[in-house]
Amino acid sequence: VARRLSLRKHPECHSMAGGKAIEHLAQTGNRQQITLRLPMQRYRNCDFSFSGLQNIVNNTITQKEKEEGIQEGEILSCVKDIAAAVQHAVAVHIMQRTYRAMLFCMKNSILSSKNATLVVSGGVASNQYIRKGLQTLADVNDFAFVCPPPRLCTDNGVMIAWNGIERLRAGLGVLHSTEGIRYQPK
Repeated sequence: VARRLSLRKHPECHSMAGGKAIEHLAQTGNRQQITLRLPMQRYRNCDFSFSGLQNIVNNTITQKEKEEGIQEGEILSCVKDIAAAVQHAVAVHIMQRTYRAMLFCMKNSILSSKNATLVVSGGVASNQYIRKGLQTLADVNDFAFVCPPPRLCTDNGVMIAWNGIERLRAGLGVLHSTEGIRYQPK
């Protein structure tokens, strides 16, 4: 969404990662100005999917570009409202699916209702809006809530790279020749 909104060109966000830029702009946006249908509402399971939301957001941005008479890549006047609406839709989707998972685990005695804990980590846990929503969800359902500090809630790309370094040092699963291997960049 940040890429589609060209947030690298936004004066407040030029040096921010996409998720951080969305969160920053959403703070002063009005999510009620943009209506986004939540993904997977027909499915009563615990699965997450953001592809439907991405399509809805892309269509919304295209429509707003036409309304404002601007080209793709230019900054929309309603960019903060779109950011707020997207952040809210993502938070609600995550909360709904997490709540279903919590209910499923309690119903099937996978978790004890006494010591149940919701652990949130990774890049999404650095978003304060989502984090607060999940904290509330945990509190309302008598779950403990554990979440690392935002500085430790990063994309797992660094963790994967570190694992690769450790495996290389230990000589585990190291490929010494790339002959015969085909790959295609996406």
